[in-house]
Amino acid sequence: MEHMPVVRRARVGDLPRLAELMREHIGYEKSAPRPPGLAERLGPQLFAEDARMWVLLARTPDGESAGYAACSAEFSFWDAGHYLHMDCLYLAEEARGHGLGAALMDGVRELARELGLGQVQWQTPDWNEGAIRFYDRLGATGLPKRRYGLPVATDAG
Repeated sequence: MEHMPVVRRARVGDLPRLAELMREHIGYEKSAPRPPGLAERLGPQLFAEDARMWVLLARTPDGESAGYAACSAEFSFWDAGHYLHMDCLYLAEEARGHGLGAALMDGVRELARELGLGQVQWQTPDWNEGAIRFYDRLGATGLPKRRYGLPVATDAG
């Protein structure tokens, strides 16, 4: 009998593996490496009493964390309402094609329901055709936009 994938919220003890998966994801998207100490910087944001970010982990039947979805509650000015923003979804290459992505998306939808949020929004690189096909199969609607980032010097670093 095949076991169903397990999706659960990340715990403090998951931070080292989560940081490994994040480094893989950063490499997969050909993004610049991040400074050391990722797990240490994330912990207070994820596990504070008033945290507004949640990470769901997809675990294989043998208990290995093989992927994650990171989400935060956001506000849409035009809609004058809150929604769940899925900042990242990633599955380790060897874990793809076994239902873990769909299980993660089910977990994301459930998280949105728990939070009373009626919509989930996210983005994916336009070159990531596998992700685009996956999201299209889920019935998601793509919105053409380009994302920008603007560095701002702060006293905090």
